[in-house]
Amino acid sequence: MNLADKAFSAVLWAKRGPLLVLRDVELLEAGRQPQPVDGEVVVERARVEFIQVLAGGGG
Repeated sequence: MNLADKAFSAVLWAKRGPLLVLRDVELLEAGRQPQPVDGEVVVERARVEFIQVLAGGGG
């Protein structure tokens, strides 16, 4: 998930009106290792520039 000022790797856990609730979040910044984020992150949908959905790894 990319915002104008940051990017996250996460599981979209819930959609609550204009808000997205993320879990298992890592903050992604250029030139740095992904940084784990404790707890949940809540993001306003209007701030999201794009979301990349990865295919499940099923068997």
